[in-house]
Formats: sequence, C-alpha cells, structure tokens
Amino acid sequence: MTKAVYPGTFDPITNGHMDIIRRAKSVFEEVTVAVAISQEKRPMFDIEARVAMVKAATRGMKGVHVMPFDTLLVEFAKEIGSRMIIRGLRAVSDFEYELQIGYANASLWKEVETMYLMPSLQNAFISSSIVRSILKHKGDVSHLVPPENAAFLKDSIYVCDL
Repeated sequence: MTKAVYPGTFDPITNGHMDIIRRAKSVFEEVTVAVAISQEKRPMFDIEARVAMVKAATRGMKGVHVMPFDTLLVEFAKEIGSRMIIRGLRAVSDFEYELQIGYANASLWKEVETMYLMPSLQNAFISSSIVRSILKHKGDVSHLVPPENAAFLKDSIYVCDL
C-alpha cells in the first residue's frame, strides 16, 4: 500500500499530529490529512481555518495532501484510493476508543485497515483540547503547535473568551 489517510478535526493541528504525519510519511508514499468538518464536536476553528493551518504546517512535505471531508471515513478513503487509515495513540486511555472506531470502519468496508502510531514521548501529552484550553485562557501554545501556526493562534480572532 502506498496511500494512507490520517483523519481528524485538527482543531488546531498540534506537534503531536505532526509527529504522526511524519511517521506515516516514513511508511507510505502519500498521506492525505483528512480534516473532518465535524460540526457535532463544535470546533473552535471553522473548517477553512483548520485546513489552512494543516496546509501551512505540512507545506513542503512531499506526498502529504490536505483535504476537508464530511462523509463516512471509509467512503472518503475509497474516494481517494486508500485502504489504510492512520490513527494516533497517545495513551492507554485512547486505545479502547480507537479500537472501536477501527472495528466500526472495518465493519463498513472489509478492505480497510487501521494502523495505530504513537507520537514520540515529548509529544505524547499534547492534544487539541489542551491547546484550546490554553488558548481560551490566553496562554502561550507556541511549544505545542507547529511554528507555522503559532502566530496565527496567538492573534486569532477565532479564540473564544470565557
């Protein structure tokens, strides 16, 4: 397999996400970062901003593509010609949820596989929800997000007040 899809809301993209993208890219020729519209999660950033942040962070990474999606993940994977889904696992607490999602996807399309990748130890604690919480309290997230997005996040009009 030469293509993989790495889905998520990326609200916002973090250094942990970038770690997983780099690891996936070392295994696959092409990695499509699939940014979920995911209105049910009530993202802090709209889809255009999230796609722009992921594109900025992955600019120059050969074979990495960024696309929004609003369908079943397996349908999106079929659309782009990928049978491999990449998911990140930070901690044991992620495992049960991610396993259920992987089984659900396999029940929808027998040919799909899910590969679980762990970020490096330095990025294992980072999550988008932690970044959003720090942003809401006007804290510095520059050490948690790609440098291409740090200034945008610091000055973002999207950041909510409590």
